[in-house]
Parts: sequence; C-alpha cells; structure tokens
Amino acid sequence: MALLLLVVLLTAGVSPNDAQQLPDIYKKGVELALHQINARHSIKHHFLFFKTIHQAEIQAGFGVTYIYHNFYLKATTCRKGTENADTTTCEFRNDRPLIDCVICYKISAGEIGGKPYLNCMYRQVLSKESKREREIGCYQAGFGSLTPTPVAYTGS
Repeated sequence: MALLLLVVLLTAGVSPNDAQQLPDIYKKGVELALHQINARHSIKHHFLFFKTIHQAEIQAGFGVTYIYHNFYLKATTCRKGTENADTTTCEFRNDRPLIDCVICYKISAGEIGGKPYLNCMYRQVLSKESKREREIGCYQAGFGSLTPTPVAYTGS
C-alpha cells in the first residue's frame, strides 16, 4: 500500500508529435515499441509516436526506476523502411487506426533492465478484457503497482 503512494502519475501532458519532449526514461520504451511495430511484415507504413495516454513511475532507490507507459502510435505517409523518419518528413495519416501500446519496464543506470512487458494492438479492438490482460501482464512482470488501477491477481 505504501508503494502505491510512491507512484508519480503524469497525466497525458504530452501533446501529439512531442516524442522528443518525453523524458529519456519514457523515450526508451517508445523506441522499443516502435522498433517492434515497424519490424512487422504486415506493417506497410512507418509508425511514429503520437500521444501519451498515461504514464507512471516509481523511484525504487539505488538508481532503479519502474516505468508504466500507455501511448498511441500512428501511421505516417512514409513507407516502412524510411530512414530518419520523423514528423517533419512524414506526415501522420488520418485514414489508419491508432495503435495503443502499454509497456512496463525497469530502468537502471539509464538502461532497460530485465524483460520489459510490451503489448500493442489497434485501438478499435482494445476491450475491457484486453486491458485487464495488460494489467495482469505488467503485474506478472513485477510492475503491479504501476498499473492505472489496482490489480487483484490471484494467479492461475
């Protein structure tokens, strides 16, 4: 319970196209998600960070920070494989659905440590059940106190 009090909640204070304004500890998770999404064979256009939905962090001491970040990725006009793609060279497309991502990870000495939990899916298929699965995924990965709602996980 005391650990929950240490959670620093930062509500969607990042506007669209402001990936560069994200703190470095959040950029690392976004970069990991972008790498995995843009590497998929089914993806035809380059995706970029669009907007933060929710983010939280816990300073665990000894230089360790636990991160929870929920954000949107959005397709651009650039084809997959475009080098140095950013919002100045690739405009966002409004005819493609957003991808909703959740990532939970540990930062130690400026690097992602351990195995991060990452889940991305098209926003229109996101259901209460899939949100619950994300909470459980973060909880099982050791990040239960970072989810936006408390998780009552009983195991299976």
